[in-house]
Formats: sequence, structure tokens, C-alpha cells
Amino acid sequence: MMRPNGLARIQRGAIFTWLAAAVFIVLVVLAGYTWLIMTWSYSTGERAGWVQKLSNKGWVCKTWEGELSIVAMPGALPEKFLFSVQSDMVAEQINRNMGKRVSLHYEQKVGIPTSCFGETRYFVTHITIVDQTLVAPSVPEAGAPDPGVKTKQQ
Repeated sequence: MMRPNGLARIQRGAIFTWLAAAVFIVLVVLAGYTWLIMTWSYSTGERAGWVQKLSNKGWVCKTWEGELSIVAMPGALPEKFLFSVQSDMVAEQINRNMGKRVSLHYEQKVGIPTSCFGETRYFVTHITIVDQTLVAPSVPEAGAPDPGVKTKQQ
């Protein structure tokens, strides 16, 4: 009778060891996948416009989430570009330049396993201030005469 009890104890120990090894392997694979996704970029680019909103959000994982208003032509409806910021230094630079026309350099990440890294797939890595607002060629500047209208002097 002693043998079955001792054998059952060995089997339980072996099952626990296999289970612990399987959990460890799954955790290592998930950590490796997350590292790969967060270091590799699907695409990179820049978007220019005015930052309307930047906030530090989240219950457990605090992330910087923002909104850039992009206007293609004066009078057109703005397009919203939603983005996330991982670096506190970049978030501080964006906050300092709120209300100015800026260009945001971003990296697009695909396959992020959780929203703990950010609510969007677009992560801003740095900001550049755009010096002047360009006016479309067909729109005259304020106070400039309309080239299609003849005046008395012509």
C-alpha cells in the first residue's frame, strides 16, 4: 500500500513541474512578442496640424493620449489624428507648444497585445514646430485684391 501513495505523490510533483514549465514558457513567449512589437514599427511618418488635446489617461496604466487637428485647406472640415505618447519628455514638449502649428513624427505599431501601452496604434516620438501657415494658392490673403475682379483703375 505504500507504493501507490508514494507513486501518486511523484505523479503530482511531475504534473506540477510540467504545469509550471508550461506557464513559464507561455510568459516568456508573450514577453518576447511584446518586446518585438514595441521595438518594430509597421510604418513611420509625420502629421502637421494643431494639437487640440493631450491628457494623461488610465486607471492602472497611465498613458498620454492626444488629438491633432489637421486642416487641408482653409474653410475645410478638420481631420482628427488620434495619437499616443510614451515619453514624458515628448508629452511635455507637446504641452508647451499647444495652440501652435506643429509636425508630429510618429511610429505605427501593429499587433499590440494590450491598451496598457497606449489607446492608439500611433506613437509620437518627437515634435517639430512649423514656422508659418501656408495658404492655398486659390485663396487670397486677407486684404489682398481678388485677381479676377476688375477695379476702376484697370
